[in-house]
Amino acid sequence: METAEAAPTRPTAPGRLRRASRELALVAVLFLAYKLGRLAVVDRADTALDNGELIWRVERLLRLPDEAAVQGPVLVHALLAYLANGYYAYVHFPATAACLVWLFLRRPAHYRWTRKALALLTAAALVLHLAVPLAPPRLTPLTGMVDTGRRYGPAVYGPPDTDALSNQYAAMPSLHLGWALAVAVALVAATAGRLRWLWLAHPLVTMVVVVVTGNHYWLDGVVAAVMLALILLALSRPAPVTALGGVPEPGRVPTPEPGSVPEPGRVPTPEPGSDPVPDSGSGPPRLPAQRAPERVAPDLTAAGDR
Repeated sequence: METAEAAPTRPTAPGRLRRASRELALVAVLFLAYKLGRLAVVDRADTALDNGELIWRVERLLRLPDEAAVQGPVLVHALLAYLANGYYAYVHFPATAACLVWLFLRRPAHYRWTRKALALLTAAALVLHLAVPLAPPRLTPLTGMVDTGRRYGPAVYGPPDTDALSNQYAAMPSLHLGWALAVAVALVAATAGRLRWLWLAHPLVTMVVVVVTGNHYWLDGVVAAVMLALILLALSRPAPVTALGGVPEPGRVPTPEPGSVPEPGRVPTPEPGSDPVPDSGSGPPRLPAQRAPERVAPDLTAAGDR
């Protein structure tokens, strides 16, 4: 005997609130652990500066664009420098938080996928920060770059010797770029249509901003992108989004549009000049009914006059 499958129950409002509280607590714990881990390498400034010079020389060997040459045109326009600093300071966390909230409310499967990717990326970055402290270009004299935050504002960091809230010698990988790329990939996967690819503008702008402001080298962004790609390859991707923006339920067959399926036992009426209509039984195909030609009676009156 067949039994009807019970429909999944939707979580109630208190259940959603408890779930959201747990998610926020998890994000807060990860953020605090990341901050504490960065502070663990504050006393390794000399090593970080040596590594910064090494990265600078490696980039010149790889013929990557000179970060100082990219920053130069911005320095002559105070407004551009201010906007770049503002993007670096005020877009990073709010954009990531807004993405996670929207995914949590509208795309739960994509939210879990993105949350795992961000957590693994942050944990892997923390390990690399502890293993290889790296001074950013603005703190490496060899680069000749300017700290645009301190010169034009708004400034995110204070002097490295007195900054007790963050470790400024943790440039590689760039989590600004890594998180921005993760947000863009998540939104591209969670939305539909060709315009969804515009989300990739966020990591592209972020990459330019972190270089122009002197906070990261090109290789910092490259390493972050590679790490994120490896993490996403290891995770199971959620179901794709349909053209209408929804996610199909597992095992659900799409409902056909009205009129798209003929009624049982009804043979469609062929159009004039169309192909033969196959019979419902066996045998040769049944041709459409044709109208017999009209027979014209002879004119007897004209024959009698002769």
